[in-house]
Amino acid sequence: MTITSENTITAPQLTINGESRASDDTLSVIDPSTGQPFIEVPSASLAQLDEAVESATRAFAEWSSTPITQRQAKIQEIGQVVRDNLDELAQLVMREQGKPLNNARGEIMASLRQVEVFGSIELEPEVLRDDETGKVVLSFDPIGVVGAITVWNYPFLAAMFKLVPGLVAGNTVIIKPSPYTPVSTLRLGELLQGVLPAGVLQVLAGGDELGRALVAHEGIHKISFTGSVPTGKAIMASAAATLKRVTLELGGNDAGVVLPDADPETLGPDLFWAAFSNSGQVCAALKRLYVPEDKVDAYAAAIAREAAKVVVGPGDQEGVTAGPVQNAAQLEQVKRLAQAARDGGGEIVFEGQVPDGPGYWFPTTIVKGLSEGNALVDEEPFGPILPILTYRDLDDAIERANSTVYGLGASVWTADPNSQEAIDVAERLEAGSVWINQHPVVTATIPFGGVKQSGVGVEGSILGLKAYTNPRVLNIKR
Repeated sequence: MTITSENTITAPQLTINGESRASDDTLSVIDPSTGQPFIEVPSASLAQLDEAVESATRAFAEWSSTPITQRQAKIQEIGQVVRDNLDELAQLVMREQGKPLNNARGEIMASLRQVEVFGSIELEPEVLRDDETGKVVLSFDPIGVVGAITVWNYPFLAAMFKLVPGLVAGNTVIIKPSPYTPVSTLRLGELLQGVLPAGVLQVLAGGDELGRALVAHEGIHKISFTGSVPTGKAIMASAAATLKRVTLELGGNDAGVVLPDADPETLGPDLFWAAFSNSGQVCAALKRLYVPEDKVDAYAAAIAREAAKVVVGPGDQEGVTAGPVQNAAQLEQVKRLAQAARDGGGEIVFEGQVPDGPGYWFPTTIVKGLSEGNALVDEEPFGPILPILTYRDLDDAIERANSTVYGLGASVWTADPNSQEAIDVAERLEAGSVWINQHPVVTATIPFGGVKQSGVGVEGSILGLKAYTNPRVLNIKR
């Protein structure tokens, strides 16, 4: 595949059984900075899904019996291919997702952490008992064919988050990227055709019908999904018919609680980026900020000063630090919640500039004067808007922070991150991850997942790797 000086991109193809394949149907992929299609890619048919599952099933027999050290050597080769094609892949992520080019490069570089961690991690059998009565050994067997469905905010990173541990564990993997952002993942599939045996990794682009068929397919043994709560619920219901294993990393409405001892000037920049990184399109971004009532103006001003430094625009323009909302449907969601904030008496304390003309632009927006019951507070915006809420009593703030169906992440902000008060507050927040003086932090070495309706299971670390296995017990009587 080539990218010409006119930024014309040759469309990558599906990867099925180690080969590039076209399809009778196509997907139009929109550049969110223009609102216009920039490429058409193949949309896999249900017959092609069947072919991919058959290929993955055949490949599983040999791949699963390959020693893990040899599988990890292949993972290291994957990492080298990504490094060798970094510039091209970053251009594709920028065009399909909308983020600035430097951020797209950062996303791809971050994905290599998966290679570093899982390319050398140990997955040895565990001896649970060994005495005169007998021996019990717990081992971890590959599950089979994994269907990996990825999200549009970090398309390349999400693909690597699933394919790397899935392959290391001995499974074969079929990736279905979001129909909004399939291009970089399709290209990755093409690049890896010369690295992995046929059928071990396949990439199928397509819409909702393909996703539903993948989840329901009897030849798929596990679904790993990142995306919205409603889609996660639908996947869980469909997977029940065949009792597929599922890992679901779903939405969040993460709360941050600022303690009275904290200084607005010190924390302002970090609070801003906790909420507005990737234009607020982060599942575990800070989405509700609780501050002491007598400091709300100081926090609003400190965060607004950082917001004023942001330059919103197309990702290939010099000096741009934030891009558009990725798709039209999400832009309408953010607009709806912003209007709900205005209608509910919220005060817009900062509203940034956006480019003129087409594109899915929404200004960096900070709101105060709201509370629970307003849609901007109760729902997940997944865009560049943050409500700053106030409290007088810390116990009340914690109760309100927990009063949600979500439980992905949360944070505590303080002048003394080692204080017992900060730790006590963190332990009372209901979330899969709670951070102190940072938000969010997601890496390959740390388990990441949600509680309540924010998901099932974890990704990352040895726990995330074991989620791609079936535990097996060998129990010997002596």
